[in-house]
Amino acid sequence: MAATEADRDPSALCSEFLDFSAKDTASRWLAAADLQQEVCRHLAIYVPRIFCLGLSGSEREEQREELACQLLLLAPLEWLLLGEEPAAGLALLQENNQPSALCGHVFKVGEPTYSCRECAADPTCVLCMKCFLGSVHKEHRYRMTTSGGGGFCDCGDSEAWKTGPYCQKHTPGDGNQDTDKDPVAHLPTDMVGRAFSVFFIILKYAVDLLTWEHEDLLPAGLQPPEREDTYYCMLFNDEVHTYEQVIYTLQKAVSCSQKEAVSFATTVDRDGRKSVRYGDFQFCEQAKSVIVVSVSKNTSRQSKPLRVQVMHSSVVAHQCFALKALSWLGQIIQYSDGLRRILCQVGLQKGPEGENSSLVDRLMLNDSKMWKGARNIYHQLLMNSLLMDLKYKKIFAIQFAKNYRRLQTDFMEDDHERVFSITDLSVQMFTVPSLARMLMVEENLMTTIIRTFVDHLRHRDPQGRFQFDRYTAQQAFKFGRVQSLIGDLKYVLISPPSKWSDQLRLKFLEGFYAFLELLKCMQGMDPVVRQVGQHIEMEPEWEAAFTLQMKLTNIITMIQEWCSTDERVLIEAYKKCLSALSHCHSSLPDGEQPISLSLAGHSVETFRYQVSQEKVSIHLPVCRLLAGLHVLLSRTEVASRFPEHPPLLIELPLRCLVLCAQVHAGMWRRNGFSLINQIYYYHNVKCRVEMFDKDIIMLQAGASMMDPNHFLMIVLSRFELFHVFSTDLVQQNTLIEEMLHLIIMVVGERYVAGVGQVEPYDEVRREIIHLLSIRPMAHSELAKALPENGNKETGLERVIDSVASFKKPGVTGRGLYELRPEWNRYFNLYFHHYSRADQSKAEEAQRKLRRQSGEDTGKHTCPLVNLLQCDVLLAIEGAVLQWAVEPSGGGWTESMLQRVLHLVGMALLEEQQQLENSSGYEDVTFNYTCKITRYTSGSVLALLESLQNAPHLEVHKDMITWILKVTAALMSLDALIGSALQMMKDKDKAERKRKAEMARLRREKIMAQMSEMQKHFINENKELFQQSMEELEASTSATHHRVGGTERRQLVTCILCQEEQEIRGHSRAMVLAAFVQRSTVLSKNRHCNLPNPEHRDPLFMHPDLCLGIHTASCGHIMHATCWQRYFEAVQLKEQRRQQRLRGHTSYDVENGEFLCPLCECLSNTVIPMLPHAASPDHRYAHLTAVRHSHNKHTCANHSQTELNPFSSSISEMITTFSLSTYKVGLKVNPNEQDPRVPVLSWSSCAYTIQSIERLLMDEEKPLFGSLPCRQVTLFMTKKSSLVPDTQVENTQSILEIDMFHLLVYSVLAYSSIHCLDQSGCSVVDSGHLHLLHLVTVAHLVQILLTSTTGVALSHSHTASRFFVLPEVSSGWQLYRCLKAGVLPFLRAAALFFHYLNSTAPPAELLSKTNTKKSISYSKLPGKALPDTPVCVCVFSWCCHPGVRQTLQGGGAIIRFPRESNRLIELPEDYSVLINQASSFTCPRSGGDKSRAPTLCLVCGCMLCSQSYCCQTEVDGEDVGACTAHTFTCGAGLGLFLRVRESQVLFVAGKTKGCFYPPPYLDDYGETDQGLKRGNPLHLCAERYRKIERLWRQHGIAEVIGHAQEANQALVAIDWQHL
Repeated sequence: MAATEADRDPSALCSEFLDFSAKDTASRWLAAADLQQEVCRHLAIYVPRIFCLGLSGSEREEQREELACQLLLLAPLEWLLLGEEPAAGLALLQENNQPSALCGHVFKVGEPTYSCRECAADPTCVLCMKCFLGSVHKEHRYRMTTSGGGGFCDCGDSEAWKTGPYCQKHTPGDGNQDTDKDPVAHLPTDMVGRAFSVFFIILKYAVDLLTWEHEDLLPAGLQPPEREDTYYCMLFNDEVHTYEQVIYTLQKAVSCSQKEAVSFATTVDRDGRKSVRYGDFQFCEQAKSVIVVSVSKNTSRQSKPLRVQVMHSSVVAHQCFALKALSWLGQIIQYSDGLRRILCQVGLQKGPEGENSSLVDRLMLNDSKMWKGARNIYHQLLMNSLLMDLKYKKIFAIQFAKNYRRLQTDFMEDDHERVFSITDLSVQMFTVPSLARMLMVEENLMTTIIRTFVDHLRHRDPQGRFQFDRYTAQQAFKFGRVQSLIGDLKYVLISPPSKWSDQLRLKFLEGFYAFLELLKCMQGMDPVVRQVGQHIEMEPEWEAAFTLQMKLTNIITMIQEWCSTDERVLIEAYKKCLSALSHCHSSLPDGEQPISLSLAGHSVETFRYQVSQEKVSIHLPVCRLLAGLHVLLSRTEVASRFPEHPPLLIELPLRCLVLCAQVHAGMWRRNGFSLINQIYYYHNVKCRVEMFDKDIIMLQAGASMMDPNHFLMIVLSRFELFHVFSTDLVQQNTLIEEMLHLIIMVVGERYVAGVGQVEPYDEVRREIIHLLSIRPMAHSELAKALPENGNKETGLERVIDSVASFKKPGVTGRGLYELRPEWNRYFNLYFHHYSRADQSKAEEAQRKLRRQSGEDTGKHTCPLVNLLQCDVLLAIEGAVLQWAVEPSGGGWTESMLQRVLHLVGMALLEEQQQLENSSGYEDVTFNYTCKITRYTSGSVLALLESLQNAPHLEVHKDMITWILKVTAALMSLDALIGSALQMMKDKDKAERKRKAEMARLRREKIMAQMSEMQKHFINENKELFQQSMEELEASTSATHHRVGGTERRQLVTCILCQEEQEIRGHSRAMVLAAFVQRSTVLSKNRHCNLPNPEHRDPLFMHPDLCLGIHTASCGHIMHATCWQRYFEAVQLKEQRRQQRLRGHTSYDVENGEFLCPLCECLSNTVIPMLPHAASPDHRYAHLTAVRHSHNKHTCANHSQTELNPFSSSISEMITTFSLSTYKVGLKVNPNEQDPRVPVLSWSSCAYTIQSIERLLMDEEKPLFGSLPCRQVTLFMTKKSSLVPDTQVENTQSILEIDMFHLLVYSVLAYSSIHCLDQSGCSVVDSGHLHLLHLVTVAHLVQILLTSTTGVALSHSHTASRFFVLPEVSSGWQLYRCLKAGVLPFLRAAALFFHYLNSTAPPAELLSKTNTKKSISYSKLPGKALPDTPVCVCVFSWCCHPGVRQTLQGGGAIIRFPRESNRLIELPEDYSVLINQASSFTCPRSGGDKSRAPTLCLVCGCMLCSQSYCCQTEVDGEDVGACTAHTFTCGAGLGLFLRVRESQVLFVAGKTKGCFYPPPYLDDYGETDQGLKRGNPLHLCAERYRKIERLWRQHGIAEVIGHAQEANQALVAIDWQHL
């Protein structure tokens, strides 16, 4: 049975409030012999009476708890601590405190953080917004990100910043320079003693309870006086079960509503636990068993059950107070650094148990057993205390490092995210260089981290290498956790030491050896063997190994940086790495059979190994680390002391490169995609620095130490091409190309510090030159294509401006960098980071450039030496050229020849450079020209000469000519001949330039002549030209009129059947695709509550235009029958699709939506096209037919039907359109009999005209000159839906009616009624005029009534006829006010009558806004109105009681002209928005931070989107906050900015939405969706205006439709949950 709450009436506490004195209690405690016992007794009595009195939840209950806790529990503790009244005592403490220079502001989730890219020691050093704005860094290059919560501001920490560690606020003054002084000395001695006691008692109490494991008992001394049978069923959070599973289970187990279950689930997710039932033990135990059984049925066997405990209410109460007590400690120590130091001492003081017995140790080691809320609070306390006190931060760091392995093991077993784990605090300690080095020396931290990491990767193959099985979700989860250790290692190594101690050397090398052991486990992992015969059955697991490689890439680079700062360390590391590599080699299982190879008079001993038959692995981290160290070593003097065995160095990297070549040659197709993916990542920018690049370096190192002939023979052997060049066998073209490419790379790629004489700056510049040689690129593309270092920097910004120029973006697109022309000469086609696609694009781009500038093709970078002139290479070159001479053989390819020519060119340039730089002939060691001319017939030179004019080598002619020229120049050592050749070259160039100039002049002359001839032709044939222009203009507006006699014929073409047809009343109906939607774009009252659609009367539109119906059309014309067939086909297709697939399409067929067959514009109805008439009376006769086809309310069903001028199909289409506006406007089912059908058609016509008029006005475009054809055709047909029925009496005042809507209604209704009598047309026209005059007068009265405010109304009825009109200061002011107010009405009326009567507008209205012309066009009298019956009307309007009531404040007054609605103003700097969003709390979660704050761009409301907490019900379906908001703010349409993602979101209804580029750009003209790059963002006004224009043109639904058609992934998103 559930315990009744009457047993524990809180009113009993209220009486004690009055009698309780905190001061007396504190005095009593102080006098007691055992203070701890006394405090615990007090807590034992009061805590269970204050907390946990049932399933609380109401705000009032929480306030009562807070108040009771403060008065009865915390106030006595404050009195005891301070010895005086708490408020005064704390104020005094704060006054006397000398705060440290550290800011220590703890970041909230989503708060903006700033890191200076120039001054930060590493990327984890961040500033809060206040400190950043007050620091020097805001003028530097900085990175802006949003915090995940938990970290704190590093302002004031001198180790975190290279310069400017302090902001203006935290700059240390003279008073607090002495940081070593103990802050406790500033406190009174008696307070110090009391503080130690109080802090110890409270901290011990909290630690005992948070680490307490009994559900029914309490620690000694805390047992309540009387024990009751009241329990809680407590549900705990885990990261395995989904929201849906928990909600379903709770509904079943505790019989709650879905709303309550959602609330429970949200709290469990946020706080880590929640009580879901309160009562006696049996009652709670029953709920527990249901939850456990229900969850185990609904989840897979692998996942563990939900954790549920039945806990006694007193245990829960004490745990609640323990958390409050920890928060209180955190607040108290903010007042004084002395108190903070005391708390640190208490927390880290060792207990009687010895090791790991301090209170902080106990908390740390029990971290994974606690729930989320408890962890958050004690982590917060540790950050506010231990991490803010530099002395105790060290002591805490040592304890943390001692327990590191155990903490990490607990974290692996735990399923909470790292942000909720104590291990997450490593970033606060390990990134401080002095602390990290101290821990490395004292606690051997580097070795501990690496060994812990290796221990957790347990799966090995027989050779001891890592072996990753197929990934299950659980393995991936575990592997993800293990990777956090790599993050910690990165923090420790992030800044290399400037000074080394012997101790540091020792410990670093010990860590290095441990790291080598890790790399040895990776060396050769995931080996592959070529599949022959049949395709591989199952793709092997490869991703885990590459994930590990990517994570370790930065670590490997950092270890090399550490080694480079100390020669002794470098030499030791190199030795160790070399022996590790030898060890790996000796354990290779290859049956290595020695063989001897000979070619071109040279021979070499090696062993037989074929990549295509043996095992080969792409993972060689030991080799690659050695390559990195070798480069560092070659810079020092000691490089020559090491005896090397070069074949050992090159063997494995060469195998890996041969594997890539064979994959490119298609030899490994049967090995599936896993190998292709591995090769891709091997070359990818994320891995290549420590994979591909290091393999090339290793080959270069080997080649530099070996005889070049021997090196090339081993390369040939591994490529399995040796016999191709030594005997005449069938060639493998692609492999030969790959091998030649490799030789080019080994010789030419020396742009690496340590290999060539270059700096890292030059490396980055060369990368950028080659990237921009492909095409102009955006900043983000360049940054992605360059490797990042440990600090996430690429070095791009230092170089980019010197080699490229920046082009700013327009309203769309992004800013691009283009290579400056002077850097084109550094282009190398065989740049080693080009993929095949990049290479061909770059070659094409360079050819274009060279053709434009008329340069030779074929200039090269200056590369290496002896490889180029060795006999084996000459033999290979000769063989390829020989094949090219005999093209019929087909055993060569153009790219093979191109590579050979490139190698020849490189050798010639090398020789040229040596000759130029030599002081005498004896210096020259490179004599390539001698070697290529050595043989008479088969020499390379002779072959080149014979190829020079070969017709099949036209492409390479320039290159061959250039080679022969250079060779000739080199062979003649005479300097005069050299200079003569230079002169010839120059002359040649000058001649070419002169010819190009002449050609340009000739071209210009011809163009000028043609232009002149065109002008003459136009002048001579003016009439013809005029006529064709008119035809052209006519044909652009979807219909063209042929002038024949007096009647204009309209001919249109159906887009579906391509048949041409004239528009006539009796012919088949032609229709336009159109889209009708509800709109609040013009609304002045978005949130008004409309009555039930069944009873809503839409006859009079309020001037606030709160909800209108807008119709738009794309202007494409179809036969009605064609459209019906098309729509039926769409419906049928949709039915079939629903059977096959679930989910939505971009249009909703059930609601009549379809895409225009031609432009795929979203449409939901069609508008029939009606003919023009020669005179108005014909047209109004047509309206009779419309009335007959629709309206059963009129009694005039007589002879008109026989004269019906419209065919039945046109009448049917008119009905279709009218019903669409009715259905959309009222959100009800179609009903032809409803008298409101015509009113809504008219309303749509009026609203659409008004919105177009506003748009043209605001964009300062002429009234008639700028209408696109889609709007023109719209008007011509809108007038057709005229079905009169006005039986409603007008009870509204003049201030409650929109006059333009009234004008449209009355004109169209009058026309229809007039059709019943048989008189002439003049009456209609004059009738229209009278109606216009009358409505205009009414509008003028409206303007006058609302023009000014604050003037007292006259109360005497005789004072004035227009007694409610306010007084006006001057006639001129009144005139201006009237003129401005009436103009939008007149412009809209002009548009309306133009398309109703086909009246041609005056020329002035085609070009600019003109009030007089609008008046004369509307045939309004220009002078004052006569004092006739109109005045009586005006008087009666003004006497309406509603007018006085509104003007005296009874409702919102709409003033004229109505201001156009705009989207909200956004701040220029995006971080202002992020800051606003970070302080936004979820309105339903009791102050909890919103995870996805989203800003409505229409009204500026901040919403909590994408979360269960803020879901509401709309039309019986649960929807997220954004979707619900669209129905109140935008009639189902919404524009939002997701602040933390920097993403604009368009939503239409519940099932449609899309993302749109935000209006915020960085300095490089790019958006940053997801805030991944972190560059500062600023508002781009043009882009924001574009979004606003889309909204005002009612184009959002169309954009969403197009986006969803283009990207099917958008369709699958559950937009309603946003």
